[in-house]
Amino acid sequence: MDEARTIPMMKVAVLLLAAGRGTRFGGEIAKQYVKVCGQEILLHTLHSLSQESRIAVVQPVIAEGDTMFANVVAAHHFPFVLLPAVVGGAERSISMQKGLAALPDDVDMVAVHDAARPLASKEVLKNVLDMAALHGAAVPGVAVHDTMKRINGDGKVLETPSRACLRAVQTPQVARKDWFEQALKQEKLRLHLHTDDASVLEAAGFEVYVSQGDVNNRKITTQDDLLWMQTLLQGEGL
Repeated sequence: MDEARTIPMMKVAVLLLAAGRGTRFGGEIAKQYVKVCGQEILLHTLHSLSQESRIAVVQPVIAEGDTMFANVVAAHHFPFVLLPAVVGGAERSISMQKGLAALPDDVDMVAVHDAARPLASKEVLKNVLDMAALHGAAVPGVAVHDTMKRINGDGKVLETPSRACLRAVQTPQVARKDWFEQALKQEKLRLHLHTDDASVLEAAGFEVYVSQGDVNNRKITTQDDLLWMQTLLQGEGL
């Protein structure tokens, strides 16, 4: 049977997380509002999400006191419904909870995406949504090319895991809405231990699959990342 025919229809909502402080990036304004090639990183991100027709709504989650988001998006139109922004928290899990609570009841799947990850391709979005639809949860990932070492607190090497079994994961990280809700409840006392959204699902017993990511689906974290993005877009004539 053709696998594509087994993929169920679903209504997808994106939690667009923009509440981080971005301390590694520096500067006077939050990184998602820095302009690259004449457009804020946030708008690059929103336009990339526009490539996937299954995305019905986007729920922005912003920092308390953020007055820039509304101004940046005011004159723009998207094929999805851009919901009013809600205020998140100091931790990613708090922002997720606030965003989930604001979503419409008829949402099937939730994709959690970084506002400062502006270049998610159409293929990345399709692949991760297809896999999540089939298995319940998925994240995009790319192969690791460097040899990895697991070390202890003193820097002593404990293990050299096989690169064949390793992936560097990205966002959007996608799962059934009820899975995210249940996982956050089950892990509420240990949320600070989880470094991404999928690890909360894994700890709660849900299986997560990895779809094909893209090296250009890169999070803008430092000034070097900003220069990389500008160079890439200028090379593509954007």
